Amino acid sequence: MPSHTHDGDVYITPLHLAGSTAIGDPALQPLVDHGFTLQSDELANAYVTSPDQHVRLGFLPEGVDSTLWKVAAHSDPFGPPDWLATFDANTPTELVTAFTSALATSYAKDPDAVPTGPRGPAEEGFRPLDDAGWKRGNWQLTTLFTAPDGLAGLTYSGRALNQQAELRGDQYRWLLWGGQDGFSSRWYATFTSAVPVDLIAATTARLADPNPVLRYELEVPERNRSAARIRPVSPPVPTPLDVRRAAAARARSHGGRLVSRAPAASATSGSPSAVLPVRPANNRRVAAARS
Repeated sequence: MPSHTHDGDVYITPLHLAGSTAIGDPALQPLVDHGFTLQSDELANAYVTSPDQHVRLGFLPEGVDSTLWKVAAHSDPFGPPDWLATFDANTPTELVTAFTSALATSYAKDPDAVPTGPRGPAEEGFRPLDDAGWKRGNWQLTTLFTAPDGLAGLTYSGRALNQQAELRGDQYRWLLWGGQDGFSSRWYATFTSAVPVDLIAATTARLADPNPVLRYELEVPERNRSAARIRPVSPPVPTPLDVRRAAAARARSHGGRLVSRAPAASATSGSPSAVLPVRPANNRRVAAARS
């Protein structure tokens, strides 16, 4: 990466070094589109609930710890969760979106199967990383996967775990991580034993996807920038209509008068004006406060 920073939008790869977009909407929207209810509190925490009250998501920028996302499924709406998935504040938003998109699809197919339905083998969750060439290892009853650059990994424990300890975060069945070591650069995601493996597979598939993602460069975790591949977004080429509008604006700003008025865009040409990429918002609370 160049020694200077690009003060604008950039494409970054691999995904595990990109950091969060700090915007909740992309991950919330798949559930809202499938009939889930969205509410928020006075602190701008957002809560999404399925129509039958069995699946719940919390987007918690003002939560009590660094966990930004919590997703839980309950066979009994008033009982403890059957399973829990968490993503911390540095987790790339695309990973959370992959999980919630798969969850929304599964819920639409069979709402009753989401909390306690059939579970697939762990290999289904590993397969996207295997196919992408991540290094696999085993230690006692633990399966480990490491990204080619060594800056992301998956740990799967094959040991017998206590469900309550998992829900408290004292034990982990699935642990995903990425980024350089450090509070603001490394992220973690966890899945308890009963999380449907197809949801985990959707998340690991997105993690292994080599396609670049869009970020505002200064929001990429600083420790990750030297290891990431970053290239600026090329500015769009102005259309003839853009040129005419710019000329008209300059003439007005200088108190001048155009000899002839620039014609409107032709209905036959339909040439659109170029649109610059939108800079991601810095304050995730604003995007999450919609209800």
